[in-house]
Amino acid sequence: MSPIQMVDLSRQYHKIKEEVDNAVLEVLDSSIFIGGKKVNEFAQALCQFNKVKHTIPCASGTDALQIALMALDLPRGSEIIIPVFTYVSVVEVIALLGFKPVFVDVRSDTFNIDVTILEEAITPNTSAAIPVHLFGQCADMRRIVELAEKYSLRIIEDTAQSLGSTYLFSDGSGMKAGTIADFGTTSFFPSKNLGCFGDGGALFTQNSNLAKKAKMIANHGESKKYFHECVGINSRLDAIQAAILNIKLNHLDSYIAERQKAAQYYQSIFNDQPYFQTPITAPHSTHIFHQYTLKLEEPKYRNDLYSHLKEKGIPSMIYYPIPLHLQQAYRYLNYKEGDFPVAEALSESVLSIPMHTELTESELNYISEEILSFFENHAASSFMTYQQ
Repeated sequence: MSPIQMVDLSRQYHKIKEEVDNAVLEVLDSSIFIGGKKVNEFAQALCQFNKVKHTIPCASGTDALQIALMALDLPRGSEIIIPVFTYVSVVEVIALLGFKPVFVDVRSDTFNIDVTILEEAITPNTSAAIPVHLFGQCADMRRIVELAEKYSLRIIEDTAQSLGSTYLFSDGSGMKAGTIADFGTTSFFPSKNLGCFGDGGALFTQNSNLAKKAKMIANHGESKKYFHECVGINSRLDAIQAAILNIKLNHLDSYIAERQKAAQYYQSIFNDQPYFQTPITAPHSTHIFHQYTLKLEEPKYRNDLYSHLKEKGIPSMIYYPIPLHLQQAYRYLNYKEGDFPVAEALSESVLSIPMHTELTESELNYISEEILSFFENHAASSFMTYQQ
């Protein structure tokens, strides 16, 4: 058995090598590396995939968040609500633009923002919220949209980990993640479900005026060459990455299906064990399993399990070891330990195990059995200690 990877990009690439290589060579032959046909084709293809009017490619998922915030023209000093248990990029761009991040705790089951307490964080200074669709499924957008309408808030959906998931409404209809709010943003970092071979990102919107503004901001605020209507940045998806993404987008549905198949295998092995909770799928969302994250019933075993798996050649990752309010960079917000108990507990108890499109049944079985073996041995050891 070859070494197990958290995300096996090499095997994935070799399955589509000829398609990707030909697409890259086409860009090299054209010598059009910024903008041009390949970028436009990818933007249109992503619009069709998401059933959204406008896609604006950019240089990274972090840039996509910044561009979206800039395009919304929020009042100076605005408060922006975000989940406290997520990657740093969302709080980073808020701070860089001079807004005030306001954290909200997350649900212990889906790890997404807890909409039952979100309203408590809204003040007269709140202008926007950025729900993060974490680990592969959507936050509860129905309630978030209701609150946005009630308090006149702007909403940006961060779909960096959930591109391709679908939010399900009570009437049975659905919309792709990132297409419900004012903006959706995503990342094409290589390990994402749709990843390029470098950095890349995009914004989605149904609003033509917002799309026009975002497109200008991403290109130095230009409406046309050397005519700058607004303050902008330099954030463009290059043509080589667009060509690669256009090929991989054709395979995204099958990639999602492979991840869901791997998750079902894990679930079948882990069913009814008492040691940890497996991922749940909320009734309002499909799950595309960007991560497969275990939540240990006994957090004290988390680091030991990590070490055990490493010894057995099985990678694992802690997403995330420190919630945002306890990060040194954001201590100036004056949050303290204990303010967000769910996020703090998750940071001590979660462990993500390999999840990608190339996992074989033998690899899944090996990973699963080693995890169960670890807990069974620890359980037996604890029982013997108690008996003594």
